[in-house]
Amino acid sequence: MEHLIPAWMLIPFVVMLLCIAVLPLVPKVGEWWEENLHKLFVSLLLGTPVAVWMCLNGMSHDITHQMVYDYMPFILLLMSLFVTTGGICIRADLRATPLTNTLIMALGWVLASFMGTTGAAMLLIRLLLETIQQRKYKVHTVAFFIAIVANCGGLLTPLGDPPLFLLFQKGAPFGWFMSMIPEWAVTGGLLLLIYFLLDTWYYRREPLANLMADVREHKPLQLSGLINIFWLLCVIASTMFINKTYIPAMGAEDAPFYLKLLREWAFILIILGSIVTTKKDVRLANNFSWTPILEVACVFLGIFATMTPALMFLQQNPLPVNKPWEFVYCTGALSAFLDNAPTAMVFHATATTLPAAEGAVMVAGIQEIFLKAICMGAVFFGSLTYIGNGPNFMVKSIAEQDGIKMPSFFGYMFKYSLVIFLPVYIIVQLLFI
Repeated sequence: MEHLIPAWMLIPFVVMLLCIAVLPLVPKVGEWWEENLHKLFVSLLLGTPVAVWMCLNGMSHDITHQMVYDYMPFILLLMSLFVTTGGICIRADLRATPLTNTLIMALGWVLASFMGTTGAAMLLIRLLLETIQQRKYKVHTVAFFIAIVANCGGLLTPLGDPPLFLLFQKGAPFGWFMSMIPEWAVTGGLLLLIYFLLDTWYYRREPLANLMADVREHKPLQLSGLINIFWLLCVIASTMFINKTYIPAMGAEDAPFYLKLLREWAFILIILGSIVTTKKDVRLANNFSWTPILEVACVFLGIFATMTPALMFLQQNPLPVNKPWEFVYCTGALSAFLDNAPTAMVFHATATTLPAAEGAVMVAGIQEIFLKAICMGAVFFGSLTYIGNGPNFMVKSIAEQDGIKMPSFFGYMFKYSLVIFLPVYIIVQLLFI
């Protein structure tokens, strides 16, 4: 029997989002919020009553599944990518010209589909920050890095972004995602071009002393911690092959939880292996800190717990969408504020209820055009807020540790995502959907 979710059960989720958006802006309270322990306290304060209410109303399976089989895999995948890439030290202080910065982002954009947006972002963010350390104007570079590397780059394989992996599990062939190369290329190309032009504008306004320091403090490229390339490949292989497609017993209804979470056990072993085999000096040189991933874990604990009834409410009260472009914007809008993986699942389920057009190509049980729309909305629009995709928060936190004063939750939206990134996504939608 399906349990109906009252609309008021969306309140904890809305409050959780408001805490993330508003508390950093409040004097003194913002300093309190900076502590990860306090973020954990807020997450528990809002998430625990939701979990208790759901258990008392016969929905313990739903909240348990969300936290054990969605939240834990989400965090462990991010943590494994964070730890392995954080052990690869790419040290260089390159000249922070617009061309150099753009090439670093272009490299991350390409890598994102093959090592995940988290892996690519964590691998290159420190190199980029070290390169631009002498520059006065840095914030726009980090903002574009979030859009290009931490989100839009991951469109071409199921490894690129969690929602794509879930759609792969739903039946989309691994190679099908490569059919979105035109959408990926146009989106990335436009963002890289805009960034290059904007950074050129800022570069011409840099104080002469900063530019001279940038030339004077140049350091050649050095690599260390290369054992972590092996561990990173293990993360990729585990993501690809440790699943119910290749190990059917993992998908059995009566499978014990430790078997269902076999991939996550592999992630834990990889994390431990990376820690043991990486010299401490390498992580020290990389300015490695657990703070960013702990911040993501604490914040998303509250998001996953409180959004469980929100997602169920949306499934019970589906939005009236039936056109491909509507799927782009509805999936995208919710992905910007909810986790994009379950959001993609909600709209995939919605698409299965629509009648197939005559002669339509079907992929993963829905019309191909709808699947493309869902993928574009989930991956691209994740860059519209700091919480739209896991690596966004991590990049922001690392940048702030490096002394860069990033915009607030709304400041990021009004300065960058709504006025620069969103118009690009609209252009891509008009071209392809």
